[in-house]
Amino acid sequence: MTPQTSSAPHPTSRYVRVLSIAGSDSGGGAGIQADLKTFSALGCYGMTAITAITVQNTLGVTGIHSIPVDILRGQIDAVVEDIGVDAVKIGMLATPEVVRTVADALRRHGLQQVVLDPVMVATSGDRLIAEETKDVLVRELFPLATVVTPNLDEASLLIGRPIDGIDALEAAASDLLALGAPAVVVKGGHLPGDWVVDLLAAQDGLRRTLESPRIATHNGHGTGCTLSSAIAAHLALGLPLADAVAHARSYILEAIRAGAAVRTGHGHGPLNHGHAPVAQIIRAN
Repeated sequence: MTPQTSSAPHPTSRYVRVLSIAGSDSGGGAGIQADLKTFSALGCYGMTAITAITVQNTLGVTGIHSIPVDILRGQIDAVVEDIGVDAVKIGMLATPEVVRTVADALRRHGLQQVVLDPVMVATSGDRLIAEETKDVLVRELFPLATVVTPNLDEASLLIGRPIDGIDALEAAASDLLALGAPAVVVKGGHLPGDWVVDLLAAQDGLRRTLESPRIATHNGHGTGCTLSSAIAAHLALGLPLADAVAHARSYILEAIRAGAAVRTGHGHGPLNHGHAPVAQIIRAN
């Protein structure tokens, strides 16, 4: 059979490309699965370098298998050298060796617009990384990140003290910046109250408080992964950091609201990543 040839012109346009370096959630609500859904919803082309495979559902994590670092390195190299990357989201990195492998890849390839979500504790409360990984993560990856996005539990682990109220967010952000992060989003969703308050702070003096009414839901699995991947997508789309964070936060609030009444599994269910795309709103603005 004679192969078919095409006379169509060679394509000159390309997708906006976002790479997720993160763990796999077999339940589909967090990790690379949430990242890919978010990238697609926001009009980006998603790629992955899997750091670990978790045995996970809405009830919790019962097993973690780290991917060999040579395979992780190969995934990143394969994607960057062929397709290219406009922004990177980094999620679960379970061991110091994995952290160093990712940091080395960022340096070798000169990857920019890096959103680091220091995944340490799952929604279920399960610890996801080894204790010795924390210091390596701070030393190796904080300086390479555009923004670091810890929740309260993760921020508390990083700075070594609890964050017990909205008034403590500013001091926590300052301490995280002192650890070497160029910018941080300290997520206050775990604080009690009818309002959720997050704080964006940067080394250049930027401070922005983002507030919204709390949405009543049992489906909060993957919120951190989704926010960080949405920030990465908006950075890749060309927005400055403050706007990328604001648009990402709007996307995730709608994803929470759209999934609030949906039952998935018997524990903490996922968001609705596929609600009406924010990309249309951004073009309208």
